Amino acid sequence: VGTGAGLPGLVLAVKHQEWSVTLLDSLQKRCRFLSLATSEMNLGNVSVVWNRSEVSGRDGQHRDCYDVATARAVAEMRVLVELCMPFVKVGGFLVAAKGPNPEKEVEDAKHAMKSLNSELVGISAVPSFGSHGQRTAVVVRKLAETPERFPRLPGMPNKKPLRNV
Repeated sequence: VGTGAGLPGLVLAVKHQEWSVTLLDSLQKRCRFLSLATSEMNLGNVSVVWNRSEVSGRDGQHRDCYDVATARAVAEMRVLVELCMPFVKVGGFLVAAKGPNPEKEVEDAKHAMKSLNSELVGISAVPSFGSHGQRTAVVVRKLAETPERFPRLPGMPNKKPLRNV
């Protein structure tokens, strides 16, 4: 979700050519680049979707059907949970790339996780360092289907993130 220049989606598609990988981005320019890149690399296992996650997350072709959703540098966790979990099937995972010390951000996302029928699996350090230190992966498991009210209308998750009560 919010694939940008293709990280980590293109890397996963190259490494695991037996997987089907869908790259979703809201900017047409990025999607054109990704389509060209996958064609040049002869990656037949990649689909590029130009749309907002709030729209595609309601589309039956994409809703509740992916094993894993990934996001890197898209939004804070409480927003990511709403943008990504509608794509994940029950028992699947969201893997969010984060920087060092994401604990407060994850704590702030507890209500969003509960609202979207998901739970924190854990926070893991990854063998990568950024300018701010050790990078981490936040892993969230989907427990039940996404409630019909999610995702909310385009822009709403960022404007009014789900808050702990």
